Amino acid sequence: MPVNPDSKLEVTAFDWVPDFARGFVRDLRPRWACEEIGLDYAEHLISAVNRPADHFLFQPWGQVPVLSDGGIRLFESGAILLHLAEKDARLMPRDPQARASTLAWLFAAYNSVEPMLFELGNVDIFAKDEEWARLRRPSLIEFIQGRLGRLNDAIGDKPYLVGEFTVADIAMATVLREGVEAGLVAEQPRVAAYLDRCLARPAFQRALAAQLDAFNDEAGPPAA
Repeated sequence: MPVNPDSKLEVTAFDWVPDFARGFVRDLRPRWACEEIGLDYAEHLISAVNRPADHFLFQPWGQVPVLSDGGIRLFESGAILLHLAEKDARLMPRDPQARASTLAWLFAAYNSVEPMLFELGNVDIFAKDEEWARLRRPSLIEFIQGRLGRLNDAIGDKPYLVGEFTVADIAMATVLREGVEAGLVAEQPRVAAYLDRCLARPAFQRALAAQLDAFNDEAGPPAA
């Protein structure tokens, strides 16, 4: 799968995932960034069931997204968001402090908030019948509540993390969505209102629709 230097932006995504994962696969993040700044992109859809061997050359764990941008290819959604954000001040402010705050919040989303929500998904979905998961859940919930409480305080009266919408809000909002079903976001009114503002943005709605439209039920595993 060589990169064509003259080709437009291309986002690698899955052509099928189970129902619980639809709308949450991480190619949603670069899709949203592209929609915010009007950047055209093409989809490169691959099988999540039988991932092509050459995909592992560009993403060691076979995950998505992978971004091809002319002669540049990169993986990891956070790195891809930063790459896209550098293209437009609407995602990455040019003011030095606002830029620094944007970078800090993007890393905070992935390092201080997402790991615990990701673990909660493991506890509630993939290991829900395991004894260790039942024992782990109460302390995990308490920890997440503490993290989201601090985020609630930090948001204060600002509409977005740095005031104006930035790439950090794409990172944080897509992370926070993982805690909605457990009721954890609703416990923090400023966080909940912040997430609602982010998800009401037309660019998010277009990105979500594009991801969902890409899924083809015939591409999944055969029915039992």
